[in-house]
Amino acid sequence: MVNLEWFRTFKAIYETGTLTGAAEVLYISQPGVSLHLNSLEAYVGYKLFDRTSRRMVSTERGKVLYNYVLDAVTKLEAAEHHFHKSTEKDTPTISIGMCFETFQFTLESYLPTLPFNVIIKFGEYPEMLSDLDNGILDLIITPQKGDSNNINYLPFSKEKIVLVGGSATPTAGFDELLKEKKMEEIHAWLKKQTWYGTTADMEHLRRFWHLNFNKRPDFKPNYIVPNLSSIVRCISEQNGVAIIPDFLCRKEIESGNIKVIWEGNDVIENTLYFSTRKKTSYAAEIKMIEEIFIKEMV
Repeated sequence: MVNLEWFRTFKAIYETGTLTGAAEVLYISQPGVSLHLNSLEAYVGYKLFDRTSRRMVSTERGKVLYNYVLDAVTKLEAAEHHFHKSTEKDTPTISIGMCFETFQFTLESYLPTLPFNVIIKFGEYPEMLSDLDNGILDLIITPQKGDSNNINYLPFSKEKIVLVGGSATPTAGFDELLKEKKMEEIHAWLKKQTWYGTTADMEHLRRFWHLNFNKRPDFKPNYIVPNLSSIVRCISEQNGVAIIPDFLCRKEIESGNIKVIWEGNDVIENTLYFSTRKKTSYAAEIKMIEEIFIKEMV
C-alpha cells in the first residue's frame, strides 16, 4: 500500500533539488528521505529522478507525477495545518525518548506544568537513536552516541554505576577488605549479600562484575523487581544491595537512607547527552526540557 508521506517527500525533493534540502524542509533525516523515494519508485515501477553528484534531476515521468500530485499534496498539507490549529490550538507536541527510571527521577513531576504536549517513549538506545534520526522522536536522553551526521550530542551530566546498599546493610568488614584489596574475599562477601535486580536489564551488574572480577556474576539476585526505581525504594533504610546509576538514588544517599558501598576498582562512568536533530521545529520546547534535566541531575 502506498504511503502518502512518500508523495510529500517526492514533492520536497522535486522542489529543492536535493535529498539534503528535502530533509531540511521536512525535518527528517536524509536516509529517511532516500527510503521514501526508493519506496515510491518501487511502487510506481520507474525512476523519478536521475541522480547526479550535485542535484536530483527529475525524469520525464517524474515531471508528470509531480504535476499530477502537486495540488492534492498541497491541499493535504493545508488540511493538516488547519486541523492542527483548530484542534490543538497551536499547542506543539514533542516526543522524547529515555529510560523509564530517568523519566521518573527527573521529568515525571514536571509534566503538568509544561505549556506543550509531550509523548514519552521508553526503549533501547539504538532504537531510540534511529527514531530520532527518522523524525519520530525530537529529543533523547542517552549515554550512547550513534554515527548519524544528522544528530547533535550535548553532554550535560555524568553517572557512575556503583554498588549501593540500604543503610541497614552491615559493611564494616567489607570496608576492611577493600583497604587490604583482598579481591577473593571481596567477591565472597558480595555473593553472601541480599541482592536486588530488575526483570528487564542486568547489564549494569554484568558490566560491574566483569570489570572488577573478570568474570560474569555467578549468582542470581534474591529479589527481581520491575525497575531500578523499585530497587531504590526497596533497599532504602533496609539491608540489601544492588548495582545502579548513582544519580537514581542521590536524594536517598544525601539523606543517609542509602549508601555507596563500592565504586569498584575500575569506575564505570557514563556521560549523559541531550540528543537532537540538527534541524528542529521545537528548539524552545526542547530547551525547557533540557533545563529541567540540568536542574535535577547536575
